[in-house]
Amino acid sequence: MGDLLLGALALMLVLEGLMPFVSPRGWRSMFERAMALTDGQIRFIGLVSIVCGVVLFALWR
Repeated sequence: MGDLLLGALALMLVLEGLMPFVSPRGWRSMFERAMALTDGQIRFIGLVSIVCGVVLFALWR
């Protein structure tokens, strides 16, 4: 189980690092737009992300 968690963390870091590496200007623009979102909008995005992750994990297992 620990190896699986470590692998998932490593994959997440690789995917998170792709955008700033490939297009720093686009990443900065996206980050500036995200800063303009309200707390409720950010929470909704977080909730959708959690639900998608749980569904994908359930389908994978």
